[in-house]
Amino acid sequence: MGTWFIGSDLSGYTLKEAIKEHVQNLGHTLEDIGTVDTDNPLPFFDVAARGAKTIQDGTHTNGILICGTGMGMSIVANKHEGVHAAACESVYAAEKCRAINDANVLCMGGWIIAPMLGIAMVDTFMKTGFTENLEDWRAERLKKARVAVRELEKDSFNR
Repeated sequence: MGTWFIGSDLSGYTLKEAIKEHVQNLGHTLEDIGTVDTDNPLPFFDVAARGAKTIQDGTHTNGILICGTGMGMSIVANKHEGVHAAACESVYAAEKCRAINDANVLCMGGWIIAPMLGIAMVDTFMKTGFTENLEDWRAERLKKARVAVRELEKDSFNR
């Protein structure tokens, strides 16, 4: 499964807590990087940057970030090389962002996603691998695309 983090701002706190409890009840370790206390909420940009940096330094391989819409977390996390965050609003999108795009961070909106849906999205994201359940020709094309995207990323971040 790798090492995972979960984080939220105040808008995503309730969904984060429901997902965290579910994942831990399955026996997985999930480091909570904040907000851990609703009296001292962290802004989305701090939480997203904190999570992204743990992927960059190898502390975690994957993560879950939750703000009001999931968009802010996604934007900030994607500013970090090696982080591929996808804002999703369905189980289907959570599956396809892993299988097609090899996303390593799932972003969701606490104003949009109910706990039962968020849990189903996380379960799907966590169990889906890159190119899983795709036709051979598509999987090969996506593997080549991943290499090309990583090269674009290196060029962009190493200016």
